[in-house]
Amino acid sequence: MTQHVWTGVFPAVTTQFRQDLSLDLDATARHWEALIASGVSGLVVAGSLGENQTLDPAEKRLLVAEAVRVAAGRLPVLSGVAEMGAAAACQYVRDCERLGAGGFMVMPAMVYKADSREALSHFRRVAAATSLPWMLYNNPVGYPVDITPAELEQLADIPNLVAIKESSANPRRITELRLAVGDRFSVFVGVDDLILESAILGIDGWVAGSGIAFPAENQTFWNLTLAGRWAEARELYRWFYPLLKLDTHVKFVQYIKLAVQEVGLGAEWVREPRLPLVGDERERVLSIIRHGIATRPWIGGG
Repeated sequence: MTQHVWTGVFPAVTTQFRQDLSLDLDATARHWEALIASGVSGLVVAGSLGENQTLDPAEKRLLVAEAVRVAAGRLPVLSGVAEMGAAAACQYVRDCERLGAGGFMVMPAMVYKADSREALSHFRRVAAATSLPWMLYNNPVGYPVDITPAELEQLADIPNLVAIKESSANPRRITELRLAVGDRFSVFVGVDDLILESAILGIDGWVAGSGIAFPAENQTFWNLTLAGRWAEARELYRWFYPLLKLDTHVKFVQYIKLAVQEVGLGAEWVREPRLPLVGDERERVLSIIRHGIATRPWIGGG
């Protein structure tokens, strides 16, 4: 059995802002500490949930440096890489390596819909710019580029490509990935409301979204799947499911930040073009969150 560099829960964390939308590193760090205390295995900062593309270059680097300081070697800090082109992405990973990052979650170049040759070239360019391990983020639902199992097999010769975050919303992909590349990569899932199905098929990790508002329950659920305690996992999953679905909407950042606010772990402020929720939509999402809180199972530390 391959010993993977990364396994377990690597939550994608929000970037906290003050009401004037300035970066709030203190609030962000408090949330990181709560997640670390729950037993997560890594942190992913400046991902999609971290509003990567609304952060200016200096803010991204400041965020990574602060995460490295807070983590203090307790677990790896990964940064999302979501630049417009390969040159900027390569500069970013070089800078983050100097700042002490533990690795990266690399997205395709943003905005442009790359074909297979272009997408694979982008990933190779970024990989060559750093000695650190990295995770390929495959999300054809959110970003119009799909790295298929056959294409991932073409990247298997890249030594520091150690994991894939599979967010195609197609659990079949997990088996297809195993058939194509075996245990060459850690397989992480990034679609929250498919995590039980994915765990049954055999995965190595979870880039969790909605669970950042419920760290103890999120980690407990993951531990139940690792132990094969499927009846208990299924029961917890049924409570969790409406909350996990908040991660699958185009406004997942607003939804999850609202949940984080409701449990006292942060604030809902988002940068434009996103806006905080209003009206019926806000009330509907709040009802889901508040019902989840009211029926929250007692878990030590939760």
